[in-house]
Amino acid sequence: MDGVTEYGELHRLFDENFLDYTSYVIRERAIPDLADGLKPVQRRILQTLFNMDDGRFHKVANVVGDYMKLHPHGDASIFAALINLANKEYLIERQGNYGNIFTGDQASAPRYIECRLTPLALAMMFNPDLTEFVDSYDGRMREPVRLPAKLPMLLLLGAEGIAVGMATKIMPHNFQELLAAEKAILQGEDFVLFPDFPKGGILDVSNYNNGNGRLRCRARIEAVDDKTLVIREIPHPCTTESLIDSVEKAVRAGRVKIQSINDYTAEEVEIEIKLARGVYADDTIDALYAFTDCEVSINPNLTVIHDNNPVVMGVDEVLKENVRSLVANLEKELRIELDRLRTKLHASLLEQIFIEERIYKEIEECKSLKAVRSAVTGGLEPFSDRLEQEVSADDVERLLEIRIKRISRYDINQKKKELAEIREKITAVKNDLKDMVAYSIRYIDRMLEKYGATYPRRTELADFDAVVARRVALSNLCIAYDPETGFLGSQVKGDSATEFAASEYDRVMIIYKNGTYKVINVPEKVYIGKDVYWFGKVGKDLVFNLVYRNGRQGLSYIKRFRMPKFIIDRDYRLFDEHPRSFIQYLSLGADRLRIQLAPSARAKSNIVEIDMNDVLLKGAAALGKRVSPRVVRRVRHTTGAGADVEKKETPPTLFANKEDRSG
Repeated sequence: MDGVTEYGELHRLFDENFLDYTSYVIRERAIPDLADGLKPVQRRILQTLFNMDDGRFHKVANVVGDYMKLHPHGDASIFAALINLANKEYLIERQGNYGNIFTGDQASAPRYIECRLTPLALAMMFNPDLTEFVDSYDGRMREPVRLPAKLPMLLLLGAEGIAVGMATKIMPHNFQELLAAEKAILQGEDFVLFPDFPKGGILDVSNYNNGNGRLRCRARIEAVDDKTLVIREIPHPCTTESLIDSVEKAVRAGRVKIQSINDYTAEEVEIEIKLARGVYADDTIDALYAFTDCEVSINPNLTVIHDNNPVVMGVDEVLKENVRSLVANLEKELRIELDRLRTKLHASLLEQIFIEERIYKEIEECKSLKAVRSAVTGGLEPFSDRLEQEVSADDVERLLEIRIKRISRYDINQKKKELAEIREKITAVKNDLKDMVAYSIRYIDRMLEKYGATYPRRTELADFDAVVARRVALSNLCIAYDPETGFLGSQVKGDSATEFAASEYDRVMIIYKNGTYKVINVPEKVYIGKDVYWFGKVGKDLVFNLVYRNGRQGLSYIKRFRMPKFIIDRDYRLFDEHPRSFIQYLSLGADRLRIQLAPSARAKSNIVEIDMNDVLLKGAAALGKRVSPRVVRRVRHTTGAGADVEKKETPPTLFANKEDRSG
C-alpha cells in the first residue's frame, strides 16, 4: 500500500512540474504576446537598449551583458535573438556585420558590432508612464511586463516558435499596409492584409486564410537569354545556400538539366544558372518551380498569448485588438499630458501672483520659517479664484525657493505669453480627448508620412498556376519489357522496338491477353508476367480500339474506349472473365480494321471492314458491339482507300497493330 501511495505522489509531482514547465515555455519563450507583439527575450533586449540609450551606438557585447541583469539567459541565446530582431530593420539600428539574411552568413562576434534603438522604436515602443514593471529575477532591477507599443508589432515583425504541444508561425506584413488597415478599422471600412517578406519573391495568397491557411512563395527568376537564368529574389524560408542545394539535388536526380550554378549574392540576391545543351529557359523555369525550393509552401499558424492564455486568432482580430490598444494608449498619454499642463499652469500662475502682487515682500519681517509659510499662504488666498487648484505645502516651498535674481529679472509680458501658450495647449488636448478616433487617425497619418517611405512592399502578390511536376519532369528513364523473363522497368533490357521514355512521375498501363489490366508507377524492375499483350505510358487522351473473343458465346465483340480511371496496382477487366475469352486485336488512335470471318457456304463474303471512327466511345468495361454472328478468325488494320487513320504520338506497344491469327 505504501508503494502505491508513493507512486501516486510521484505521478502527481511529475504532472505538476510538467504543467509548470509547459506554461513557462509557452508564455516565457516560444509564443509572442498579443499586447506588444514581442517574446520576453525581445522585450528585454529593447528595454535594455532603452535603459542604455544616450544617442550613441553600444557594443552588442555590452548590451548582452546588461541584458543578463534582467534575466539569466545564456549570452549566445541573447545574441542570436538580438541579431534576429536587428535584421528585421524596424527597431534596432545596426553598425557592423550582422550577417546576411539572403545567404545565411553569420554575424560577427558581439564585441565587433554595435547597435542602438531606431527613432521608430523610441517613438512607438516606450513610455515609462504607461509601462507596468516587475522585479527582475534577482530583485535588483525592474523589467517591463509589456511595452506600450503603438505599432502592431506582432504582424509587422512576424514570429516563429515551438512550445510544448503547440507552435506559432506568424507572417511579417508591410508597415504602410498595416497602418492603412488600422485607419480603415477606425473609419469603419473593410480591409485586406497579406504578408510581405523582407526577401521579396512572389506570393500566391489564393489559399491564405486571414493569418492561417497556406501560402505559396516563389523566387523571382529572370531569363537573361535562352541559356541563362538569374534568380533575383528568393522565397521567405530559404537562403541562397539552401536554394542552391535544392537545385543541385534536383540535377543529381535528373529532374533538371543545367551546366553550372553560381552565387554572386552580396547586398542583393543574384544566382546565375547556365543551362545545358538542348535545354531552354522557359521549360527550365517551370522545372525549377516544380522540383526545387524556387517554390515553397508555407503554412501560417497565428497562435499568440492573449490575457495570459495561448489562442489562435486571425489577422483582422489581432489588428482590431492593436487598434483598441493604440487608442487606449494615446488617450492615456493625452490625459497624462493634460495633467502635466495643468500642473505647469498652476505653478506659473502661482509664480505670477507671488511676484506681480509682491507677496514676497510680506515675508521680510517674518522671524520663523513657519511664519514665512503662513505669510505666503495668506497672501495667496485673495487670488484663489485665478488658480487652477488649491495651494499645497509643496507649492509654497517652490515659491520660497525662487531666487532674488530671478525676481529682479521677471518679465510680466513674457509670463503672460507663456501662460497663454499653456492654455492653448490645454484646450488642444481637451479637444483631442473629445474625439479619440480622429486623433488616432491623425497620429497614424503622421507616422505614415514620417516613416512610410522607408518601408515599401517587397513581395509581389500574384496568382500563379501550380506547376504539375509530371508535366515538366524530364523523360530520362527508358522503360523496357523482357518477354523471356517477364520483367518490366528502367533497369530491364528488352526489345528496343518496345522501349519508351518516361519520367519518374509517369504511370505505366499493362494489358494482359485475358483482358485484365492494371496501372503501376514507373518501376526500376518489377515482374509483370509473360502473358502481356500491351504496355505503355498512361495518357488521359489515349483512345483504345479493342476486338475480343467472348468465351461463353464463342463470338467476337468490338469496342472503343478512352483511357479509364484507375487506382494504382489494382486489377481491372476489359471484359468478363472466362477461360476461353481473350484479346484478338488492340490498337491506339483511329484505325480501319479488316476482319476475316470463318467461311460459310451461304455467305457472299468472309471479310468485314470496320472504320473505328464509326464506333461509339464507351467505357472500358462495356460489352461492346458484336462483330458478326460468325466466328472471327483474324483481325488486322488497313490504310486502304476510305480509311481515316488518326496519326498521333502514342506510347510504344508490344502487340498493337499486329495481326491476330488465333481461332
